[in-house]
Amino acid sequence: MTAGVPDGRPGVPEPLPHPVVDNHCHLDIAREGEPWDAGEAIAAATAVGVPRIVQIGCDLRGARWAVQVAQEHDALVAGVALHPNEAPRLAERGELEAAWAEIERLAADDRVRAVGETGLDAFRTGEEGRRAQVSSFAWHIDLAKRLGKTLVIHDRDTHAEVLDVLDAEGAPDRWVMHCFSGDGAFARECLDRGAHLSFAGTVTFKNAEPQREALRLGPRDRILVETDAPYLTPSPHRGRPNASYLVPLTVRRMAAERDEDLGELCAAIEANTFAAFGGAW
Repeated sequence: MTAGVPDGRPGVPEPLPHPVVDNHCHLDIAREGEPWDAGEAIAAATAVGVPRIVQIGCDLRGARWAVQVAQEHDALVAGVALHPNEAPRLAERGELEAAWAEIERLAADDRVRAVGETGLDAFRTGEEGRRAQVSSFAWHIDLAKRLGKTLVIHDRDTHAEVLDVLDAEGAPDRWVMHCFSGDGAFARECLDRGAHLSFAGTVTFKNAEPQREALRLGPRDRILVETDAPYLTPSPHRGRPNASYLVPLTVRRMAAERDEDLGELCAAIEANTFAAFGGAW
C-alpha cells in the first residue's frame, strides 16, 4: 500500500487547495476484487482534499448498506433509491411496490440526504422495461418532495424523456443531474428547471467535448463534481478502478476548461454541494 492507497490502484494526485465533496460514490461496489474498506477510502480521499462523500445505494442491499455506513462515518451521508435498471427486474417479479416501501423507510433516516439515483436508462433496459422505469422514477420524485430530500437523477440516452417526466411530476426544490452526459443545449434545459449539474471523470475523456461544452457554460453556483466510483475513472487512468481520492484529476480539468482559479472553483463546488444536498455535514 502506497500513501494509503492499495497497490495496483492509480497513484495519488496532488492535493486540492480547498476541500470539495464527491457527491456520488459507490463504496460498496468493486470492479476488481473486494470493495475498498470505507474508512481507508475516506482517509485517502481526505488526504487530497476530498473529506466528504455522498454514498449512493441503488438497490435494496446497497441502500441498506449506504444508511449503515453513513451512520458509522461522519464524512458520509447517503442517497437511497432503486436504480432505473433495477426497477423493471423488481416489477417483473411483482416486488416493486414492496421495494418502494423499504426505500421510503430508509430514506427517512437523518443520514440520508438524497433520493437517488433514480431516473431512466435506455442503454441497459429496452422498451419492455420502460413503463416500470417511468413509474419508479415518478414515485421517487414524489418521495423526494414529500421528505424534503434532494433528487439525484440517472440519465442514460434518455435526455428528453427525463425532462418529460420531471415536467409532468414537478421537480423538487433540489435536484442533481448525476454524471451529466448531455451537451450545452441540454444543460440549459436542466438549469432552467433548477438543476445542479454534476460532472464526473468523463469530462477528461477525449470524446467528451459535448460535456465540456456544458461544463463551460454552467453557472459557477450550479457545478458539482463526483466520481461515480468505482466507475468513470478520469484520464490518464481510464479503465482502472475509480475512488474519491482521484477527484483532484477531474477538478483540475474542470478548472482548466472553465479558465478559473482552481482554489476558487473548489470553494464554489463545496458550497454548491452543501446547497444541493441540504447543508454541510
